[in-house]
Amino acid sequence: MSWNPALDPQCPTGDAVDSIDTVIIPRARDLGGFEVRRALPAPRRQMVGPFIFFDQMGPAEFLPTRGLDVRPHPHIGLATISYLYRGRMHHRDSLGTDKWIEPGAVNWMVAGQGITHSERTDDATQAEPMPFFGIQTWVALPKDQEDSAPDFIHAPADALPVLDGEGKQVRLILGNAWGERAPVRTPSEMFYADAVLQPGASLPLPDEHEDRGVYVVEGAIEVAGTRYEAGQMMVFRPGDRVSLRAGGAGARLMLLGGATLEGSRYIWWNFVASSKERIEEAKEAWRRGDWEHGRFQLPPGDDGEFIPLPD
Repeated sequence: MSWNPALDPQCPTGDAVDSIDTVIIPRARDLGGFEVRRALPAPRRQMVGPFIFFDQMGPAEFLPTRGLDVRPHPHIGLATISYLYRGRMHHRDSLGTDKWIEPGAVNWMVAGQGITHSERTDDATQAEPMPFFGIQTWVALPKDQEDSAPDFIHAPADALPVLDGEGKQVRLILGNAWGERAPVRTPSEMFYADAVLQPGASLPLPDEHEDRGVYVVEGAIEVAGTRYEAGQMMVFRPGDRVSLRAGGAGARLMLLGGATLEGSRYIWWNFVASSKERIEEAKEAWRRGDWEHGRFQLPPGDDGEFIPLPD
């Protein structure tokens, strides 16, 4: 699909820089040669629209037989999407899903009342070092969908809308923006997009969504003359018309946002809920470990171990 130049407003000047409500510097942690940078939740901002968790994974290079090895663990009250730029990851869940997550594709897992999954790079055919780089995001579910049945949906990269032209390529991963809609149905109004900008190219933020944020994955951008480098997330005020301009080396961005939920959320370990009671119920169900009759089951084919409930 071609880019519509009429959607591209002028880059804001002067006081328009005040449209940035919050700048988030992610917290970095080393998982043993593999760095993760967490932008959400942040001390000054729990969510951007329904997005409540945002982790940059890598970049890293995994040696053969060495890499990501996340044992089965539970989720409630959220939906996850792991979006890769490089590498691949083996997803297995308690629904029986057995899927390799690969660059550009959508793998949308809805936890609802409870799901268990594992994430590994256990490819026995990997003979060379494998680059690995991506973003994992959680979306909090609306209150009326917290007890929904779990689900998993896959959409290949070539099924997603791509806006291409004027020095920018934007792949719409979830939701609606710039006159297009992604194929995966979402529980609330949102947008999530992967944008690659050539040096000097401009990209307007979609203005139909209440909350909007931008994370700089690579390169740098300018907003009203202020420069923002890779590893920073900007959250913008509702309603302002804003355009982003790539720096001299170009930029890769993740754009996210949507309608705010009907209230804040509690988040503990891998659980998201509108009440502390829901969190406590999930904790007790995982602690009991009744995989046959209880709330949680282990993934078929990956049921020999699991991550215990944290102390």
